Amino acid sequence: MSRLLQDAVNELSKLPGIGRRTALRLAMHLLKMERESVLQMTESLARFRTDIRHCAQCNNLSDEDICPICADAARDRSTICVVEQVGDLLSIENTHQYRGLYHVLGGVISPMQGIAPSDLKIDLLIENIARGGVREVILAISTSVEGETTLFYIMNRLRAFPDVKVTSIARGIGFGDELEYVDELTITHALANRREVE
Repeated sequence: MSRLLQDAVNELSKLPGIGRRTALRLAMHLLKMERESVLQMTESLARFRTDIRHCAQCNNLSDEDICPICADAARDRSTICVVEQVGDLLSIENTHQYRGLYHVLGGVISPMQGIAPSDLKIDLLIENIARGGVREVILAISTSVEGETTLFYIMNRLRAFPDVKVTSIARGIGFGDELEYVDELTITHALANRREVE
């Protein structure tokens, strides 16, 4: 294998979910592309890496100091949805069902990985709530052990704001899931969050 091709495959395989075979296919595809297209792609990636910022209000990725969501005057500023990562924000935003603001933590508390509460943007969330005007905080955090730890930590911090309603997204059995294949924690959450059938 050419050293240049091997270098390209090594770099591409560093991406999450990309094994060596997929990296080789991607590298070969890049060879078939027009030079201009490849240059545009690499320049775009380089600009993204050097110019991207974190929103000063919610920690979302942005081209400016304030992201478009926080800058949108039509958003409901009384509600903040707390998510782990920007990808979670995008998933919720793609549903077109939520019109409030967001807060991106940047991960979850994980002592095993050396991630403490101070490593996340929890203090920024508390500062935003302390300014006033927030009536509800929705915790949209994963159901992993680390996610649950983070959820309880944030809930404890939010006790300082008794007028703020703290909710969590519904957890339970997904549409189309068969009960016999669902884990016990999910079933526990589903039973705890059951609702009346109309």
